[in-house]
Amino acid sequence: MKSRSELSRRRMLTLTGAGASALAFPFIRPSWAQSGPLKVGLLLPYSGTYAQLGEAITRAMELYLKQKGGVIGGRQITFVKLDDESEPPKGAENTTKLVEGEKVDVLVGTVHSGVAMAMAKIAREAGLPTIIPNAGADVLTRALCAKNIFRTSFSNGQVGLATGKAAADAGIKTAVSFTWDYAAGKEMIGGFAEAFTAGGGRVLKEITIPFPNVEFQSALAEIANWQPEITHSFFSGGGAVKYIKDYAAAKLGIPLWGTGFLTEGVEAAVGPAGDGVKTVLHYADDIDNPENKSFRKDFTDAYKIAPDVFAVQGWDAMQLLEAGLKAVGGDVSKRDAMFAAMSQASFKSPRGPFKLSASHNPIQNFYLRELRGGKNVLIKTSATDFSDPGTGCKLSS
Repeated sequence: MKSRSELSRRRMLTLTGAGASALAFPFIRPSWAQSGPLKVGLLLPYSGTYAQLGEAITRAMELYLKQKGGVIGGRQITFVKLDDESEPPKGAENTTKLVEGEKVDVLVGTVHSGVAMAMAKIAREAGLPTIIPNAGADVLTRALCAKNIFRTSFSNGQVGLATGKAAADAGIKTAVSFTWDYAAGKEMIGGFAEAFTAGGGRVLKEITIPFPNVEFQSALAEIANWQPEITHSFFSGGGAVKYIKDYAAAKLGIPLWGTGFLTEGVEAAVGPAGDGVKTVLHYADDIDNPENKSFRKDFTDAYKIAPDVFAVQGWDAMQLLEAGLKAVGGDVSKRDAMFAAMSQASFKSPRGPFKLSASHNPIQNFYLRELRGGKNVLIKTSATDFSDPGTGCKLSS
């Protein structure tokens, strides 16, 4: 008898815009779908560490579709969900289930960059319209960019660059960076160092520990020895909670800065230990524009929880998809025209103005925030129309 986890890994939920659901099995395409709604495959984590992120993205997409009456670009939309479990070794298999098995018309995924790398390879080969609503691996919109792959989130290096710029603009001259020893951490502190140095700052030391180690004491002692003006860090989730608490308990007297994910989603969990932590991200709860006010009210009313940056990224995935579908009258077989329209899309997002670079990575504002009383308080817009360099991308458009 298969265990519950085995069954979970092999289960897909097919959801219509009206919210109906039915079990579907890999490589079997329901007969009604052949002439029915446009199928959008959601390859996202619905279990494990990143389940909350996958759920936030999905909820925003479902809310957007509901507000459109289930129809976008003249086409009724059906979501086909598949839990990717944030398991890179299963990335190719799970993508194939959606692309070849369910024959989805559009692919949206994912959160974990390792899964996204496997997903993107298959999506490029298939030429399938693909939107990345979170995974930040730089290479996806740099050397491995593709005309059919678009991102509505960020690149890791882009967030690091924006954070380094904000620190330099604040007049800070020395920093020590500390993160996990894996791709996301390295790309973020690499971007920070590039922009911080260009702005006249100096990174005294880059410290890493193995992922997902949360024993921070030796690194904190090393930071104390260097005595930088700030510590710059990237951690997330439970690791970020422990790190912020340990940092506060160490009483280093050195202000803590980070990319926005250091405090995103853990504001309440860190409590008073987080007060004063400054972060930079492409979203802040209290951005003062009509789109953000409306989005936050509608999302909170629908789900009884406030939206976060991940929900915004899912919302904008739908805005980008709508731009493509409108341009081709819902006919996704007109791929070149659809991709061209998506490349040139420009719209108002809860995060502020949204458009894409030539490598299909967002050009967006970044915001300096400070954690106070369990809330990331917006201090100022630290960069406008900020783009990833797209290094190595060979797209002609």
